[in-house]
Amino acid sequence: MSKRAPTFYVLHGPDNFSCRAQIHTMRDQMGDPSLAELNTTVLDGKTATTADVLSSAGAMPFLGDKRLVIVEGMLSWLGRKGAGKAGKAQLDALVEGLSRLPPHARVVFVESEALSERNPVLKLAKTDPGGYHKLFDPPRDATRWIEAQARQEYDTEIEPRAAAALAALIEKDLRAADSELAKLAAYVDGERPISEADVALLTPYVAEADVFEMVDALGRRDGAAAARLLHRLLDDDDPLRLFGMIVRQFRLLILAREYLNEGGAPGQMGAAIGVHPYVAEKLTRQVRAFTLDQLEMIYHFLLETDAGIKTGKVGDVLALDLLVAGIAS
Repeated sequence: MSKRAPTFYVLHGPDNFSCRAQIHTMRDQMGDPSLAELNTTVLDGKTATTADVLSSAGAMPFLGDKRLVIVEGMLSWLGRKGAGKAGKAQLDALVEGLSRLPPHARVVFVESEALSERNPVLKLAKTDPGGYHKLFDPPRDATRWIEAQARQEYDTEIEPRAAAALAALIEKDLRAADSELAKLAAYVDGERPISEADVALLTPYVAEADVFEMVDALGRRDGAAAARLLHRLLDDDDPLRLFGMIVRQFRLLILAREYLNEGGAPGQMGAAIGVHPYVAEKLTRQVRAFTLDQLEMIYHFLLETDAGIKTGKVGDVLALDLLVAGIAS
């Protein structure tokens, strides 16, 4: 006996990219695109009613065997604070109606955030033979996802360190990762694997890498090299954004120094201070050049620089020049 195909789906969670990919697959499975379009309805969950959903799902397909109804954000909207008795009544009606959908129905509830386990439609999807549910949560470390996506979608290999560098750059934004992969795959054109140098050349990672190199120079007290790197960055970046990146780098160095001073294992630093393992590896190497007292003094200097820029006492570019000179001295 074949397993019954689901008639309603609850797809929820912050990994919007993977969720949309599954919906795209479902659309493709509808067959002929022109007929599929006629048999697909998209509803705004904030304005549609339970009756709208159920009537759309119940309509007979036109020259096809399935009726696809995509409902955006309805479950979280009806379950929100303030929805009151009306929201509860709508959810109760959904629970009753979804359990009696015709076999041709494919109702897909799409939620951009994870639903509460108490949501009645999610609970139904977990128990009803016609229900299906999936939580789309971005991977904590996207490195393996990037390696797999490069092979499966772009028929391209990416070196592990290059994947780790890209994962550190995009954090949990898989859509951004896919966009960067498309660009990188086109650049290497199947002639070789994507390298870390390619990531540095073609993605916003280059600015992060240059800031890291500049802080390395400051750790060596090489003011001339740090100044050269600073002005190379200023050629392509806004001074205030660059200042923010420098502040972030020293904040991470303080966290790294405190963690190591307390006896923390270098291999566990990423999880302990909330950064990607690739970033943690670089911080472990860089922080050796600084004591905690030095880092706290530099951070105080950064706060004074920030105040000077905001009050107009010093221009942003001059403030950065003075900052680099002061730290390297």
